[in-house]
Amino acid sequence: MDRLEKIQSNIDVFGFEGAMRGMRNPKNSWHLQDSYINTKNQFIIGPNDLSLALRLHIGGPVHRKYLRMIHVQFDLDFTRGLWSEFDTYHFNVKNSCSTMHKLLAPNSPITKNLFLYDPEDEDLMEAIVNKLEKIRKEYINTKDQAYKNSLLIRAKRILPEGFLQLRTVDTNYEELLSMYYWRHNHRMPEWIQFCEELHNLPYFDIFLYFSEHPDDVTKFLNLDNYYQDIERYRDIKYNEIEKLFKSED
Repeated sequence: MDRLEKIQSNIDVFGFEGAMRGMRNPKNSWHLQDSYINTKNQFIIGPNDLSLALRLHIGGPVHRKYLRMIHVQFDLDFTRGLWSEFDTYHFNVKNSCSTMHKLLAPNSPITKNLFLYDPEDEDLMEAIVNKLEKIRKEYINTKDQAYKNSLLIRAKRILPEGFLQLRTVDTNYEELLSMYYWRHNHRMPEWIQFCEELHNLPYFDIFLYFSEHPDDVTKFLNLDNYYQDIERYRDIKYNEIEKLFKSED
């Protein structure tokens, strides 16, 4: 197959409350904190807190420490090749499924569904998968530990970079914004899909938009409907933010 329907799952976002409280520590301005939980049990950044967050945001990573306190955990299906690129981001913690322990497992046949590949390479993948499956069957049918080890080494050495590996990732908004900046126009479609799915995170597009348009923060905070629309901003999309300014013009 050449594309997964969804590569992120079991997404958990937390830390907003502590992040909003902590960003007010430098000036002891906790009395101005106005974030709350709405009737849908969603955390809403209040107008005062959002105003401060965005003003700190455009000051860059030195001033927007609160973004590193908003955590995101998710399961991610990525190919072996892309995990090596993912590892260039050093803030995250990952726990992966093990090829050492599970690649040749007795109850897990090796099929083409475990790989991403182009349809043009179907014949090549067929040959590799058949070879890996043959090695797996030999592995589970022998009791010779030395031979088992040699089979595992062979399998790992011919395992294509398109092999899908699941990892559970713990990261934060600052790191995800950095990933988006560098990867959203990447030549590998899996990176583009990863970045597309980040748009579903609460407030992600708000932070993304003003990372790219810092001069619009003042205009945004002075919108006529800023206070009335405060809950809308949780899930507002990038293009909708652009329309806010067009409607004001």
